[in-house]
Amino acid sequence: MGNRDDEYDFLFKVVLIGDSGVGKSNLLSRFTRNEFNLESKSTIGVEFATRSIQVDGKTIKAQIWDTAGQERYRAITSAYYRGAVGALLVYDIAKHLTYENMERWLKELRDHADNNIVIMLVGNKSDLRHLRAVPTDEARAFAEKNTLSFIETSALDSTNVEEAFKNILTEIYRIVSQKQIADRAAHDESPGNNVVDISVPPTTDGQKGNKLQCCQSL
Repeated sequence: MGNRDDEYDFLFKVVLIGDSGVGKSNLLSRFTRNEFNLESKSTIGVEFATRSIQVDGKTIKAQIWDTAGQERYRAITSAYYRGAVGALLVYDIAKHLTYENMERWLKELRDHADNNIVIMLVGNKSDLRHLRAVPTDEARAFAEKNTLSFIETSALDSTNVEEAFKNILTEIYRIVSQKQIADRAAHDESPGNNVVDISVPPTTDGQKGNKLQCCQSL
């Protein structure tokens, strides 16, 4: 690809969430570096990597964040989710408990992330067919019930890894570009800078201060 890494039309932050050991780090390394590490250690804290793809002639730079699934790293949540426009909820098709925990991860996502975040349910380790514990139909039904897209992947043999990331990035791009078109129509503005800034300023929860009364007589 001729583009230098710092040239892009859109920058989207996507987070990987799910239990420890489901293969989040290997999904990240397979998509961003085409690498897989069988000896992969548990992620400590947070890591991220980037990769750019083309959608409709635009360069979409994905900044993909990976975190430890262990409970003790949970304090990072709000910073981790801040500015994320997409999330991959990852479970291991051979470990039913990791799938059962999707409810909890989904709730955390709904609590901490932006309401409009695009979410994809990902059943990883699809190469472990002989050990499958989560039927595809069951997971697909869960995804449909919660309005998530759904795909099964294998970071080990590369199955559907490209598709998973490209599908979610394309979906985000479609939503953002539709919103831009709508905004321009509303404001009748000329097209501005297309870069979507992922650093959303934190909202201060404990904001006090006096609200201005509407129509106060001066």
